Amino acid sequence: MAIQVTILGANSAIPTATRFPTSQVIDINQSRYLIDCGEGTQMQLRRHRVRLQRIKAIFISHLHGDHYFGLIGLINTMHMLGRQTELDIFGPPDLKQVLDLQLKLADTKLSYKWNFHPLNFGEPEVIYEDTGVTASTIPLDHRIDCNGFLFQENKKKRKIRRELIPELNIPVEQFQNIKAGADFVDDKGVLHPNSTITEDPKPSYSYAYCSDTKYNESIVEVVKGADLLYHEATFLEDMIKRAEFTHHSTAKQAATIAKMAEVGQLAIGHYSARYTDFSDHLKEAKAVFENTQLATEGKVFSLPRVKPKKKEVE
Repeated sequence: MAIQVTILGANSAIPTATRFPTSQVIDINQSRYLIDCGEGTQMQLRRHRVRLQRIKAIFISHLHGDHYFGLIGLINTMHMLGRQTELDIFGPPDLKQVLDLQLKLADTKLSYKWNFHPLNFGEPEVIYEDTGVTASTIPLDHRIDCNGFLFQENKKKRKIRRELIPELNIPVEQFQNIKAGADFVDDKGVLHPNSTITEDPKPSYSYAYCSDTKYNESIVEVVKGADLLYHEATFLEDMIKRAEFTHHSTAKQAATIAKMAEVGQLAIGHYSARYTDFSDHLKEAKAVFENTQLATEGKVFSLPRVKPKKKEVE
């Protein structure tokens, strides 16, 4: 699986008896990242059998409590379980002050090194890169500084046609150059164009996460063509004035952004606690952008999408 997103929490503001504040875990080519860490996140990680110690980096969108109140607990649990691997945390600059104070007052000296990366706001920028993925910020329009995050799989290398390796006597030391696009000259001096000895790589996918934001068309160009877009949909359209006042979005507005950005599919979440059923959210969004799904606790989104198995004919 190239990208897999598991929704740990999808409620806004406060938890309920059955719903958790915002948090998501992303698996990209066997690397794991956490986006936001609302209260109860580590309980949800355990419930969904996500190994905490495999999380490489944590991305915090902004400093409203429903997006980070679970962070210090998770950091401490990683310590209590003996974590040794470094942890990267990306978030608003003041978040480091919060974490430092909490650790200081508890006289906690973590068993691992954590690296804090303060984020800027207002312009998109690349904030993280490894061998498999590049992460960038998505400036959002909320009551306080807030970023979304765009995760893009790095372009994959071409694949050498296996049957040609012994036939052309291709040496191992040339594999990486050929995968990167180089041609190959065999022992007889014959040039073999790269296109004839390799296959196209599997497609790369992208995931855009837009947490708290009012309707903001500047998002469109940043997330253009994303394979999956998560966009908050705190309210229904009949509460659009409330959405504007609180700097949140409606389901219809989220779908409008998805349509304008020509994304592959849309996931909506961050529901107000006033709602106990989200069928109207889905209906409202689908009227604008058909390929919409609800992002509820435990929901898993996969890229590429897993095709349902065909039923056997009796």
